[in-house]
Amino acid sequence: MRKSIATVSVSGTLAEKLEAIAAAGFDGVEIFENDLLACPLSPEEVRARAADLGLGIDLYQPFRDFEAVPADVLAGNLRRAERKFRVMERLGADLLLVCSNVSPGAIGDDELAAEQLRLLAERAAEHGVRIAYEALAWGRHVNEYLHAWRIVRMADHPGLGTCLDSFHILSRGSDPIGIEAIPGEKIFFLQLADAPLLAMDVLQWSRHYRCFPGQGNFDLAGLTASVLRAGYTGPLSLEVFNDVFRQASVERTALDGMRSLIALEQSLDGVSHPAVPAGFAFAELADTGTLGGLLSALGFARAGAHASKPVELWSQGEARILLNAGGQASHEGPALVAIGLDSPDPGGAVKHAGSLLSPVLPRERAPEDAPLDAIAAPDGTEIFFCDTAWLADFAQGAPAVAGPGQGAPADGGITRIDHVALTQPLHYFDEAALFYRSVLGLRPQESLELPDPYGLLRSKAMSAPDGAVRMVVNIAQVGAGQHPWQHLALACDDVVAVARRLRDEHPDLLLPIPDNYYDDLEARYEVDPELRHLGVLYDRDGHGGEFLHLYTVTAGRVFFELVQRIGGYQGYGAGNAPIRLAVQHAGA
Repeated sequence: MRKSIATVSVSGTLAEKLEAIAAAGFDGVEIFENDLLACPLSPEEVRARAADLGLGIDLYQPFRDFEAVPADVLAGNLRRAERKFRVMERLGADLLLVCSNVSPGAIGDDELAAEQLRLLAERAAEHGVRIAYEALAWGRHVNEYLHAWRIVRMADHPGLGTCLDSFHILSRGSDPIGIEAIPGEKIFFLQLADAPLLAMDVLQWSRHYRCFPGQGNFDLAGLTASVLRAGYTGPLSLEVFNDVFRQASVERTALDGMRSLIALEQSLDGVSHPAVPAGFAFAELADTGTLGGLLSALGFARAGAHASKPVELWSQGEARILLNAGGQASHEGPALVAIGLDSPDPGGAVKHAGSLLSPVLPRERAPEDAPLDAIAAPDGTEIFFCDTAWLADFAQGAPAVAGPGQGAPADGGITRIDHVALTQPLHYFDEAALFYRSVLGLRPQESLELPDPYGLLRSKAMSAPDGAVRMVVNIAQVGAGQHPWQHLALACDDVVAVARRLRDEHPDLLLPIPDNYYDDLEARYEVDPELRHLGVLYDRDGHGGEFLHLYTVTAGRVFFELVQRIGGYQGYGAGNAPIRLAVQHAGA
């Protein structure tokens, strides 16, 4: 289908927006009036620039507070409309968005509203313009899409139809099934926006927190399917008001918007997602020579060296960590640079990622190296799709490499990678959520905002249905500066046993947890007093599941978390995150 986006959805000048929107592959744009008013180009020049870029101007918007008004107000509104029609002729745009009236002076009279909209449509037709009437969720009298449709039907003019906006429909909890009763030819335009579920004023929710499809909690696929079943053949168009998007790179945002529409279209077409990764093959850390001792203390053993690269494999159970001496360690020291995912179809996974605009990264490879392809996550982390062939690259320089299911750890030791947490730049958070959801097929969980000593940590977990792959994306920015910490969570059979060994042999390795935390913990739960001595944290869910975990001190940007899930616990100990953050800040 034709794909469009409103210029208000991205940052920059109108000229910059048009360039980025075209580069991202869109077919058309909705020109937001403020963008045109602030532009030094004439409407004719904007029209020519769009045409040169291969963009159609699908909609000019918005025209506000027109209908259901007294006669003297109507006269002024018609005069204003005539001016807009002439601008649209110069732009080459033939569809005007009219929002339902929000003025306190609007009259609650559907017949009057229909009569005045019919008059507007008649005037518009003289200029070759059609009118798309939209119910704003906060409209004075018309705030439901079916109410707007009833008025359009009463007006009975061929140049008057309705505009459906997913936010205005779903934010009010309206059932989109009613869309299927609207004749497709009377649905003049479809605007799409997702949003997180927030308990707040709907106007502020709309103006600041919309996001692209797949980045929020609305069922955009269900709504769009209803619109298509009604017979709609126009564009799928994004209209997103978002404070972060308006500050971010216009090129990245436009590309992310296109990715969201491709993913939505694939879901509507029934395109099957390649099999979700079956687990973590490895995590790769750029190392400055400091991590080998830490891994050894955690019970890892050096299991091999790469045949052609300065990379070592360290393993324990099915947890595998690569230390790359030639990697791009940050000026702060070691950093997590790549994640390998066990994939039943690596080639299909890479192809799927490419269809969602995730380019395959160039990779130097010796003839004998395993053929691994990587794509880039939004924060630059490389994501590899693997079968077991990659292990053969590490068969030299150490004891035989343990394959899947081999090399069981000592009692209570680390068994596998439980989850990976990556801190994102502020502007990449929603992009990352869409990436892991659409490219890897992970299911998003609720976004959390957790107190940090210098601000808030915003976090979203994404997981495979069976929990074999869990990713957590966090926002990096806090008031005291950026702390782009990354961490690897390693699953254990018995965290307490591991903590005892570490406390005896490597006490400086563990993050010190304040006694005040344990005073509160023991007031809430009956827990083993030994947890206090060992620095083990505890959480319990509403289903009786329990979570034991501990943290290491930070090496560069990286720290490790050892976790034990009991009784089907699916969370991440989020309530303990503020404690961890406070201690880390104190030691930074």
